Amino acid sequence: MTGERFAILLRHGDYHQKPETPSALQPFGLSDTGMVQAMNAGRELAAMARANGWKLSSTIMSSQLLRAWETATFLCRTLGEETGKVFKVDEEADLAERSVGAFANLTLAQIQEVLANDPRYSAPPVNWKSDSTYKLPALGAESLMEAGERVARALTAGIGDLKAVHETNAKVFVGHGASLRHAAYHLKVLNYDDIRGLSMHHARPVVLKCSDDGRWSHCAGGWKERTPKDVSID
Repeated sequence: MTGERFAILLRHGDYHQKPETPSALQPFGLSDTGMVQAMNAGRELAAMARANGWKLSSTIMSSQLLRAWETATFLCRTLGEETGKVFKVDEEADLAERSVGAFANLTLAQIQEVLANDPRYSAPPVNWKSDSTYKLPALGAESLMEAGERVARALTAGIGDLKAVHETNAKVFVGHGASLRHAAYHLKVLNYDDIRGLSMHHARPVVLKCSDDGRWSHCAGGWKERTPKDVSID
């Protein structure tokens, strides 16, 4: 077996999201649609693994946010039914979505109002939510680039664990569209100009390969292409 290893990236399924509010650290679970998406993902991943000869780790890494954990839990159940193998969820804080810190779960209008009433800060850019480098002036906030760097470290560490386990060469990571996309940039899989035009489908895999020399590349699964009219909900 070569040293090639595969990180199977999965955005959580559809969930109960507050309207006009950055998804960030919202604590809500999957919708009925999201549950079905998560179970379907298990069947899709089992088929992909068989077709490509991937040997899946029994540990599925997941963000600690409920929507990701539930997705990973449904995934474990369906993958187990498909493969006859027992899978478990291992929560990883570093797989979380970009944090908006002390502004967590405020609406966009409330965030604007807070900043307008704070003499220390100016109004954020109109497109701040999709601006990769902008960071809200809130305690604990991150830019999308910072979140992506954090997630890239988690992916690298998680894949590194496979080196000593010769019977597995692929691991599933359940996280969030924006931070996973920016992680792919840090791993040199996506170019900077690609980030804004792409997203991820709910509970549909994007597979990255880490070669013997440590270089990452896109291997399978498709990114979701954004149109100019798309509203960012990552």
